[in-house]
Amino acid sequence: MNILLTGGTGFIGRALVSALSDHQLTILTRDTGAAAELLGEQHHYLRSLDKLENLNGFDAVINLAGEPIVGKRWSDAQKKQLCHSRWDMTALLTGLVQQSSEPPAVFISGSAIGYYGAQGSQTLTESSSPHSEFTHMLCEKWEQLALDAASDTTRVCILRTGIVLGKHGGALAKMLPPFKLGLGGPIGSGQQGMSWIHMADMIGLIRFLLNNPKCSGIFNATAPNPVSNRVFSQTLGEVLHRPALLPAPAFALHALLGEAAIMVLTGQYVLPQRAMEAGFGFRFPYLRQALEDLL
Repeated sequence: MNILLTGGTGFIGRALVSALSDHQLTILTRDTGAAAELLGEQHHYLRSLDKLENLNGFDAVINLAGEPIVGKRWSDAQKKQLCHSRWDMTALLTGLVQQSSEPPAVFISGSAIGYYGAQGSQTLTESSSPHSEFTHMLCEKWEQLALDAASDTTRVCILRTGIVLGKHGGALAKMLPPFKLGLGGPIGSGQQGMSWIHMADMIGLIRFLLNNPKCSGIFNATAPNPVSNRVFSQTLGEVLHRPALLPAPAFALHALLGEAAIMVLTGQYVLPQRAMEAGFGFRFPYLRQALEDLL
């Protein structure tokens, strides 16, 4: 399969490139030299899509591009960067699909469970109504721009991704240092939902959607057993054989991250209903099992 990939040097992208080594990959990246050193010389690299008039010849497009949403305060400038790093690339890819006489058979595009907004303890599926806030607005337009590429010849799959747990980056890498020192604990009330997924299942789901012609539309990329932040913290501490009793107060996170603290202090309990209905089997459905594998 000839695949065009954006976001290949990111946390999920790096693992996906390795998993798709049996396919022909064209990877879009600003620094082709650094990407080739990181991902391997065997792939084809593009600095931009400017010279492409269409996507004839590509069997699939996987769009994972986007500025990391957590880590910086949400200034007006940062919000614009978060939006346009996703919207502009997705719109460009959709335009190229639409201009193709032989378009890719599948377009898989990223989104996030931030689509749902803050939902308290309510259990959510792909059909749940969202709460209107910044993350919903960002994801709603991001998704629609990708869905505009859908046609009789191109199916579009949207991945509403939760917290991806992997060995070499992401949220878990940020959590480990304090937890290993016995300084970890719940954040704020600890009652907020954490909808997580093991990297192996994240990559497995992408491959499943690539190869299953009956799949299209929205898919929650989360494990089937979300937990509260308190349970996540306790389980991580137990797997590391460390106490996990020191809470991170909400006011401190607000002072550090401003409005972006909402991503950490509120959460969602999201179920991958459509993936399970389509027959996808999770290797790591339970948190303890996932953490023991990774740690």
